[in-house]
Amino acid sequence: MAGSEQKAIQHPDAPVLTAGPAQAEAGGLLTIDLAAIVANWRLLAQRVAPAECAAVVKADAYGCGLEPVTKKLADAGCRTFFVALLSEARRVRLLGPKPRIFVLNGLVPGTASAFAEIDACPVIGSVPELQEWGAFVTANGWRGGAALHVDTGMNRLGLTSEEAARLAQRAAASAGQLKLLMTHFACSEQTGHPLNREQMQRFAELRTLFPGLPCSIANSSGIFWSAEAHADMVRPGIALYGGNPTPGQANPMRNVVHLQGRILRIREVPAGSSVGYGASWTARRATRVAIIAAGYGDGYLRASDGPSLREVVIAGRRCPLLGRVSMDLFAVDVTDTPAGEVSRDGFATLIGDGLDIDEVARQAGTISYEMLTNLGRRYARRYTGE
Repeated sequence: MAGSEQKAIQHPDAPVLTAGPAQAEAGGLLTIDLAAIVANWRLLAQRVAPAECAAVVKADAYGCGLEPVTKKLADAGCRTFFVALLSEARRVRLLGPKPRIFVLNGLVPGTASAFAEIDACPVIGSVPELQEWGAFVTANGWRGGAALHVDTGMNRLGLTSEEAARLAQRAAASAGQLKLLMTHFACSEQTGHPLNREQMQRFAELRTLFPGLPCSIANSSGIFWSAEAHADMVRPGIALYGGNPTPGQANPMRNVVHLQGRILRIREVPAGSSVGYGASWTARRATRVAIIAAGYGDGYLRASDGPSLREVVIAGRRCPLLGRVSMDLFAVDVTDTPAGEVSRDGFATLIGDGLDIDEVARQAGTISYEMLTNLGRRYARRYTGE
């Protein structure tokens, strides 16, 4: 690779792929463990068998890289992938002809022929989509199929129960046009939420209208909420990438992401002096501060201005952030870290070394989904686990 693109990095883990800027030119290093993603998929597949375990790889595989993640999962035996956009489906199809691809955001007007071109299935979620898809199928004899999304309580995409019932009475519903009937949990991370059971009951009633049609309801947390929700196929997303699908309990998934930020400078801040924009933090004692080359421009999100405890790991110790995260930089208190263990040529761990993605997200006042999908392209990327 030329210019600022990254060249291969020698490392004991034998990286299979590198991407982004060269490590020496980047503010941080993002390591993604493909073997851990495969191990997470296999754990879920074993849990739901004989149901099929698909993989959700939308939003650039939750920030981990659509192409390397999808290829690795396909090689491991995953047969079905879900994306959000037709443009993402095109990228998946370039990896090979075998995987089934479902596009969750459905049929944008005028794109039916593009689905046929790449052999992808729209997830139909409204009557206008259904009408346009039906007209295309009839005119072109296309039998690639589509999924039907019915709404059971999310109130976003999906046909109403009444619309689905009317469709079930039409010949098209049994003519091979539909390949999957699906809905989506709204509250599966809250195992005691009454809407979970309500959605299961509504979906069970809808399934009787489409006998023989494979069905899917469970996302990552739904897999662990109820075996009944496994149906014929599950659609895990965040669990594949190391997020905890069982909040409040031990995380059964392997960590996938390890993120390090470069230490640019160590400086002494006297008592009474402030750090960062808005002077939102003032030193109560003489403080040794490390400046880290990462910020919200890299997906290391800025929390609210209110009091919060955010930490990184330096030399095996948790060190608190000071003041606001800015676009390219943030400050860390390293006063209690021995001077010989933190230096300008070192790195701070932003995710990893005991700070998992869920904890980092909680500290930032957000969720692991947002943290992962915002991982910036200014990091040097290293893929391990081939």
